[in-house]
Amino acid sequence: MEASISFLGSTPKPNLSPLTPSSNLLHRPLWRASPVPALTLNKVSLFPRISHRNFLIKAQLSDRLKPEEDDGFVLEDVPHLTSFLPDLPSYPNPLKESQAYAIVKRTFVSSEDVVAQNIVVQKGSKRGVHFRRAGPRERVYFRSDEVKACIVTCGGLCPGINTVIREIVCGLNNMYGVSNILGIQGGYKGFYSKNTITLTPKVVNDIHKRGGTFLQTSRGGHDTAKIVDNIQDRGINQVYIIGGDGTQKGAEKIYQEVERRGLPVAVSGIPKTIDNDIAVIDKSFGFDTAVEEAQRAINAAHVEVESVENGVGIVKLMGRYSGFIAMIATLANRDVDCCLIPESPFFLEGKGGLFEFIEQRLKENSHMVIVIAEGAGQDYVAQSMRASETKDASGNRLLLDVGLWLTQQIKDHFTNVRKMTINMKYIDPTYMIRAIPSNASDNVYCTLLAQSAVHGAMAGYSGFTVGPVNSRHAYIPISRVTEVTNTVKLTDRMWARLLASTNQPSFFTGEGVLQNVMDMETQEKIDNMKISSI
Repeated sequence: MEASISFLGSTPKPNLSPLTPSSNLLHRPLWRASPVPALTLNKVSLFPRISHRNFLIKAQLSDRLKPEEDDGFVLEDVPHLTSFLPDLPSYPNPLKESQAYAIVKRTFVSSEDVVAQNIVVQKGSKRGVHFRRAGPRERVYFRSDEVKACIVTCGGLCPGINTVIREIVCGLNNMYGVSNILGIQGGYKGFYSKNTITLTPKVVNDIHKRGGTFLQTSRGGHDTAKIVDNIQDRGINQVYIIGGDGTQKGAEKIYQEVERRGLPVAVSGIPKTIDNDIAVIDKSFGFDTAVEEAQRAINAAHVEVESVENGVGIVKLMGRYSGFIAMIATLANRDVDCCLIPESPFFLEGKGGLFEFIEQRLKENSHMVIVIAEGAGQDYVAQSMRASETKDASGNRLLLDVGLWLTQQIKDHFTNVRKMTINMKYIDPTYMIRAIPSNASDNVYCTLLAQSAVHGAMAGYSGFTVGPVNSRHAYIPISRVTEVTNTVKLTDRMWARLLASTNQPSFFTGEGVLQNVMDMETQEKIDNMKISSI
């Protein structure tokens, strides 16, 4: 029984045509096929089925094959410049002549290499979703002396931004011989309202030792037409965009406008969020540094409360919608008695509430430490303060200070209701953590991200972001990392490990809390279905 395999190829002149919708294919709007090299599998035919957001390829059965023989292989591919510029020429990769890469057994990534999103499978499981593996390709679509690249940083600060900037510049220059690199100052609005700075390996030589961003940043300011006009006027043909969820959505709009105008411009996103709330990838850069620096604040709080009678220390950490920093910092420290995160609702009064747990711990140890993520308990705070919902320039809801609110609630309860003397200590290390340079682990990670982005852009890919998927770096459609927010799953073992470590209550017994958790889990399943349903 024979079946042909066709992938979207990366050849200069692909001979692929879009297919009409089929019940056996992904039910998403049809889009132009992007070229990917051929791959041969037994008894399976792969046909291009493209969404308006992602490039998706699903194994489809021929009429002669039985349905049970479908292995469920799906490649969520990224756009390629040749999808709308089919006559774009390609060139040998300069890395062929690189002395550094001469000893590498396999210098170039095979066109057939993909990275599986799910590596924990059972016998008979479908192969599932895969992404194109990141790395240098044998052919590139830019001549080194014709490349004019630019780098921009947007959104809040995060350890490691300067390392990413440095390694993009050094990667372009040292690996590909590119010398024309611009830094866009002040975020997206810098494209049309700020000066640029010329970036060379010498200019960025030691910026990885500093916190913040060498290029300055801002929130908002995204005007797609103005930005692409500026890109076109300056003759820029590679754009590297470092930023979080909103920034990556902006990057996708820039790519779409570039494609609409038919410009030979590669748009590459490098996801940045200290909260680790980017979907699909294993973790975001700066996260390890943030967890490590958070230990200092937690240790300080523990010393303070241990030195007084009935000491209660509260440490507020980053985490607008996701409590990863608070959770991992708590697990790493072991001196924390309670961890509160946005994903896990809590209540204060009554049986099984926070006040009861605090009183119990004070009787046992005469002190306790609470770690709380900035996004936890926001509904409680808003109700008590009767605050209206306002947003920042990026469209994020401005959070109320849950740390100060909780400190006052605990103090009032034990002083006025329980008639107990209590010593409150509140530490907010947010800006101290955001502003530090990245640690050794994050420096290496940032280097890999930057080099992967450079390899992808030089190979002609565009509209993609980079990141590790199951410890293997991959090119991911931008829309995939912005569809949903990565959050702590309360039903996973990691949260169970935390509960076992702190012995804190689950708070599931509070009125309405359990229902809220169930509703969150139901919504999560729906979100996952929207992503992976085929």
